[in-house]
Amino acid sequence: MTDLLHTLANFPTKHYTHLIPSLEKNLITTTDLLTLDPLEVAKRAQLPLLDVRRLANHVLTSLQSQLGVIDGKEALRKYENPPRVGDAPSLRGSGHTISKLWSTISTLDPRFDAALSGGIPTTYITELTGESGAGKTQFLLSLLLTAQLPPPHGLSRPTVYISTEHSLPTSRLAQVLRSNPSLSSLSISTKPSLTRIFSIQTPDLESQDHILTYQLPVLLSRHKIGLVVIDSIAANYRAERSSTSTSGAAFGLRSTQLVQLGHQLRCLAREHNCAIVVSNQVADRFAPVPSSSPLQRPPGSSPPLSVHSLSSPPHSDNSQGMQSLDAAIMPPPAAMAPQASSTQYPILTLDHQQNFYTGWSSGPDNDNQKLKTPSLGLVWTNQIACRIALIKEQVDGRSEEDSNVEGVQKGADWAPKQWRRYMKVVFASWAPATGSEESGTEFEIWSGGLRAVDKEG
Repeated sequence: MTDLLHTLANFPTKHYTHLIPSLEKNLITTTDLLTLDPLEVAKRAQLPLLDVRRLANHVLTSLQSQLGVIDGKEALRKYENPPRVGDAPSLRGSGHTISKLWSTISTLDPRFDAALSGGIPTTYITELTGESGAGKTQFLLSLLLTAQLPPPHGLSRPTVYISTEHSLPTSRLAQVLRSNPSLSSLSISTKPSLTRIFSIQTPDLESQDHILTYQLPVLLSRHKIGLVVIDSIAANYRAERSSTSTSGAAFGLRSTQLVQLGHQLRCLAREHNCAIVVSNQVADRFAPVPSSSPLQRPPGSSPPLSVHSLSSPPHSDNSQGMQSLDAAIMPPPAAMAPQASSTQYPILTLDHQQNFYTGWSSGPDNDNQKLKTPSLGLVWTNQIACRIALIKEQVDGRSEEDSNVEGVQKGADWAPKQWRRYMKVVFASWAPATGSEESGTEFEIWSGGLRAVDKEG
């Protein structure tokens, strides 16, 4: 039970001082107490069965209170009077209770809200991922303003912007307020204000941990914050990784830090009923290696070098020896042509599974040269409830008349280019994911923020 206070920091251990030492001596953790049969725990720790059951029920009640499954006042009452044997809490009716607390932040675009089943909800961690210039920061700035709107579009609460790379772009926020008709037409009493946005900068990982652990909880309590934005979550971790060791121990420590960060943010979101939205960077992903390589040999065949060595004359000169060596190592020109991969990754491998949680899926219909993978890996993916991928694609910007001009070649360096951006819901616990064969909701960045556009437009 040495991890009990790490899991439940406010758990009243005074009622169980006669049990905890024996549990710690027999290396029984909180997970063991909740998952194992109480009779088995009582035998291992040599404790009364009724007391072990009472402790297990109390820990379960505390966890459900922290997760918002049961009423907090009811949990406090049970702390003063520990539950009797057989009074295990039930999940019945919790869905109706949670539905009453459901509130979302609108994106001010009906197509975005429809894709997200209403918008960005509170009590969850939502991630925006995409390459540079995809529109992540623009999306976050819009949420900082819309969260101040009254329901059903917002929460009527202030917001916090935590930056790890650059300061809050106030000039861009003012431009969105002036240009977006949904915001500029509001009265002064309901119109969002830049004075209700708290800005914090975290230049390194140490200051980020300090702010999230000590300063942010106080800010959430004092000002009733409705939205916390972290832009971006991976910047400080990337900087620390480049200056530290890349050994297995270092990666294990980093995984532990990410799990602790996810747990900390989830607890803040549930305790203060606020939405936490983070942006994440991406890295290039390499395409699968073709299964039929020109340098591969059939099973049981001899190496080409040994064949040429045995077939060469015993007293040949050095030039002939070098020619035979080159012929053995270098395949003929026809064999060096790239061949399409005829096989895919096995289903249970990470390379195959990441097609479902990264937002960029590899396949015969997709360009493998544009595959991306969100930073911080699978460990961080398990900490978030929703991932939204903003995909940026470059298309040819020439008109049809220009393409018919003699001498103009497709892909010329001087040809005008334009970008197309798409929003995809990779996974979410409250909204359906965008299909692998769908490109997502196309949008554009304009002076009023982000807005969806017609695909043929």
